[in-house]
Amino acid sequence: MNENITKRNELLAQKVIKGLESRNMTGYYAASKEEACRLALSLIAEGSSVTMGGAMSAHEIGLVEALKAGNYNFIDRDAYEDKRAAMLAAYDADFFLASANAITEDGVMVNIDGNSNRVSAIAQGPKKVLFIVGMNKVCDDVDGAMKRARNVAAPINAQRFGLSTPCAKTGSCMNCKSPDTICCQFLITRFSRHEGRIHVILVNDNLGF
Repeated sequence: MNENITKRNELLAQKVIKGLESRNMTGYYAASKEEACRLALSLIAEGSSVTMGGAMSAHEIGLVEALKAGNYNFIDRDAYEDKRAAMLAAYDADFFLASANAITEDGVMVNIDGNSNRVSAIAQGPKKVLFIVGMNKVCDDVDGAMKRARNVAAPINAQRFGLSTPCAKTGSCMNCKSPDTICCQFLITRFSRHEGRIHVILVNDNLGF
């Protein structure tokens, strides 16, 4: 990545981390995807049960592959014939891996979900939640974060899943009520009541959507 962009990301990440700390969440900065993976593994004790929603960022840094190959109880919902059982298992896991559709400069995270298993697990259930977030997802404020989630993340995900939503066809949110909509539940994470539960690794790279 360009040296000037990296320097900007380092400075911006420190601002976001301070915001997270003020909200009883823990933030970290990783200069590369490889560093992010190593950092994530240092936070997850061997033998832990780990599951996830559809966090592409965790795949992109190599974390999912490392967990599957390591001494962890990785609950892979794709390997479950009963998808509901896999989703329910997430609520009692030691770690839930996630990303954010957007995060503000002062540490507020925004997520939109269709089935809502991801946002519900972030809100309550797993003992700890570990977010992997590319610096491309940092926005000025909650309004900007909501716009990014609805007009960047949602259309791309709708296209990725082959859904027939207006945003999949136009590339931007149409505030639809389509049966295929993935904008069913909106979660704004502005504070963690439980100290040590939410950890956020900010990565000096463009990750996810």
